[in-house]
Amino acid sequence: MSNSQSKWADARAKARKQLAAMTDEEDAAITAAAEADPDNPPLTEADFARMRPSAEVAPDFVAKVSRPPRGRQKAPTKEKVAIRLSPDVLEHFRAMGPGWQTRIDEALRKVVGL
Repeated sequence: MSNSQSKWADARAKARKQLAAMTDEEDAAITAAAEADPDNPPLTEADFARMRPSAEVAPDFVAKVSRPPRGRQKAPTKEKVAIRLSPDVLEHFRAMGPGWQTRIDEALRKVVGL
């Protein structure tokens, strides 16, 4: 695992702990501050009624940033297998977020010298 991946994993874990530690009072204070912000008032029913899909409002932009759906692989690059791993190993890789299976593959390739 690269140093930057490790830093991101640490930051995600820290953020999860901080969010989990928020009390009801802290949550209420944050909500009250957000609702009182004059630059960002809560949306009303009328606001929701006026909303339209982004593809309708800015079709050129949506076409530019949208990706075409991926097709089938020409040839499978990996083989699907089932292996048993220790819970602590799984927890370590899953804590890194999406792509944890790829990181297990990278770690195994490094160990066997590929």
